Amino acid sequence: MSNTNSSDSTPTWRTKVAEKRAQRQKQIPTEWLIATDKLPPPEQRNVMSFPETCGLLTSKEIEITTIAEKEERRMGDGAHALLDKMKRGEWSAVEVMTAFTKRALVAHQTTNCLTEIFIEEALKKAEKLDEHFKKTGEVVGPLHGLPVSLKDQINVKGIESTMGYVSWIGDVAKKNAVLVDILESLGAIPFVKTNVPQTLMWAETFNYVFGRTVNPYNRELTAGGSSGGEGALIAMQGSPLGVGSDIGGSIRIPSGYCGIYGLRPSFHRIPYGNCRNSLEGQESVPSVLGPMAPGISMIKLFMKTVLSKRPWMMDPLVIRKAWSEDEYKLNDHGGGKRLCFGILWDDGVIIPNPPVTRGLEEVKAALVSARHQVVDWKPIKHKEIFNAIANIFAAGCAEDFEMTCAIEDEPLVSSMTIEEELKVETGEVSRPEVKGVSAFQLWQVQKKRRDLRQEYLDWWQSSQEWAQTDTGRPIDAIICPVAPHVAPLHGKTVSDHYTMVWNALDYPGLVIPVSRVDPVRDIKVERSELLGDDDRANYEGYDPEAFRDAPISIQLIGRTLEEEALIGMAEIVDAALKKARE
Repeated sequence: MSNTNSSDSTPTWRTKVAEKRAQRQKQIPTEWLIATDKLPPPEQRNVMSFPETCGLLTSKEIEITTIAEKEERRMGDGAHALLDKMKRGEWSAVEVMTAFTKRALVAHQTTNCLTEIFIEEALKKAEKLDEHFKKTGEVVGPLHGLPVSLKDQINVKGIESTMGYVSWIGDVAKKNAVLVDILESLGAIPFVKTNVPQTLMWAETFNYVFGRTVNPYNRELTAGGSSGGEGALIAMQGSPLGVGSDIGGSIRIPSGYCGIYGLRPSFHRIPYGNCRNSLEGQESVPSVLGPMAPGISMIKLFMKTVLSKRPWMMDPLVIRKAWSEDEYKLNDHGGGKRLCFGILWDDGVIIPNPPVTRGLEEVKAALVSARHQVVDWKPIKHKEIFNAIANIFAAGCAEDFEMTCAIEDEPLVSSMTIEEELKVETGEVSRPEVKGVSAFQLWQVQKKRRDLRQEYLDWWQSSQEWAQTDTGRPIDAIICPVAPHVAPLHGKTVSDHYTMVWNALDYPGLVIPVSRVDPVRDIKVERSELLGDDDRANYEGYDPEAFRDAPISIQLIGRTLEEEALIGMAEIVDAALKKARE
């Protein structure tokens, strides 16, 4: 029987949703609200230029919010271009925070990317930083005054972390996540939290509390998930640095779909302490936190500064490994002078659509022009690896989700389709069938994954022979799709095969934007042979016009705990692509 409000028979969960959405709306200053008739009409798909044409931001605020991306393209170091302005006293922390807050609110009013907006608190912290700088002439740390957006699950003291669950509305964090404490000690200022799908276990972003986040390049497409709010916000330059989480692709998928950079680090490299999560206690394939940003320089700065604070002394699960400049300089990879990359064109399960393949071809051409070697990566047992991690997640997820949803008798999201949203109106409640899995059965799946990891490592190590590398080393890094498609229509995600396998193997991955869908160039290619149901769905779902303007991105995959080397190689790939565009 549904839990209802006795006064009007409205289900309690629906009442709570209405109240929470009204609360979020009140967090936006009225002078920064854009009138409905001034917003882009619903049929306008691409809203990327709206922040600079809406009239809310001054010319200086546009400069503040775009300098990182512009300087990243020009000089390859957008992170310091922004921070140095505050370090030299040219821009105050309050000016920077105000500019990004206004732009974030424009992004929100066009994509629905935010969950919590704490402007007042952020501006007070910015004022304190300005006072310190005025008195001492010094910044408080390397991230002095940097606005940082956070995925909703990351706790900020005094702010709710609902994670898309009605049941968690009103749960205010009593203390910061460990990572938030570290970021604030470095001088950064959290200012908004971003939308996620209910349970976090989706590659799109929709929940009943806050609704759906859409892609700013094409609002008929998803922003990805589960860090979809971060993807949309950063794509619209509403935040210079965001933090997402990734258990099966949740940093890389929205980064790829929204055309930004995102790093999924190895297990336990970045502190996860005091964050909310799904599947608590599942430690075989843990979720990880990682940076999302408009450029690689900010990714590097995040990793280098966070690790400088010795996070293993604050979170017992963090591996004791400081930032290694030698690894970043690629000392174990010939100094980066000539690298050998392996390209995974497809995984033998789902053949990528034409734009994805074009992205891989452009990367290959750019790297060959830069005098690097590029060979074909031969995948082994990707379907088995995917099934192993999927079975680990399935062992207890239904019970986890059901217990949380049952508190308020809210529906469990069963798909990401537009039709799913109607449950907010109808009050329909669905419940999953909870099936038990014995500990012994789970052990067998974990053993299978362990054996597959060993087999994949041996395969990589032997690549010097089977790939005939000319560097005297095994392949340095793998280039592969983020997904078999670009950002799909809402509810039409086919699979996250291309990201989940790397979580199972615990290989770090960094997403790099390459291009955008052009219906003229990315025509549909007829295929007579299909590999299975997922491959058929991916092939039949491709329509070049429907995906117009969607970003095309690739993943660069490195070895476990070699984030520094991965970032160094990503810079080389990114620089080659930029030169090829000249």
